[in-house]
Amino acid sequence: MRLTPRDHDRGAAGLRWVYPVVSRRAAGVSIGLNLNPNRACNWRCIYCQVPDLVRGVPQPFEAADLAALEGELRGFLDQILRGDFMERCVPAEARQLRDIAFSGDGEPTLLAAFPEVVELVGRVLLDEGLVGKLKLVLITNGSRLARPEVQRGIATMEELGGEVWFKLDAVGAGREMINDVRLSDARVAENLATCAGLCPTRLQICLFKRAGKAPEEKDLERLLAFIEARVAAGVALGESLLYTIAREPLQVEGPSLAALDAKSLDDIAARMRRRGLAASTSP
Repeated sequence: MRLTPRDHDRGAAGLRWVYPVVSRRAAGVSIGLNLNPNRACNWRCIYCQVPDLVRGVPQPFEAADLAALEGELRGFLDQILRGDFMERCVPAEARQLRDIAFSGDGEPTLLAAFPEVVELVGRVLLDEGLVGKLKLVLITNGSRLARPEVQRGIATMEELGGEVWFKLDAVGAGREMINDVRLSDARVAENLATCAGLCPTRLQICLFKRAGKAPEEKDLERLLAFIEARVAAGVALGESLLYTIAREPLQVEGPSLAALDAKSLDDIAARMRRRGLAASTSP
């Protein structure tokens, strides 16, 4: 196994719940926690690279599943911290453990046991002396923020020094086109405000070409205006990350999609900064 930023194979370590990646987002090694091994999600983003994605929820966690996840995480951390995993499997320039991320093959907060899993990871970090040293990250579409159990899990992440990456690829009709979900801007604004009030939150925005065309100006303007309005309303947002497609999309729309060039990403980030919005890019 040799990890690269273009290969996020969930089975790379031969485990069910835990997988390592060389992450563009983290600029190093990220330990992923896949709470959706049945490849179920409540959204269907057209750029998604999950094979055989289905609409639905993850299988419920039993006590044995929590124990198995804990065993996998402790064992894999041991390989990284005290073994030779980095030397064997990671390019020299990426041999830094950056975070543990709730990501995987679907929306992590769909799992009813999400807060219990966060607490479990917190215990592992505490035992390893990594609380405050190794970041805990939730990558989420933000659709479940009204649920008390999700809020509890995110509040626990804040206690552990964690951070939320909130997906916001488009607003209005663009959301239905890109994420294949009907969700009002008002609800997204409410969910985003709730999230940012519980834990440090930043936006993750995927931009790409479709049928050879870059995002339309009117759609970009609506997106930037929405973000600007949230900040003006007092929502505390960290630096937004603008990124593009790095691996082959596996949804039916995939063949029509292509990466957006680095200059275009930089230009959009510069527009955001001129509006007082912190932004960075990952081409």
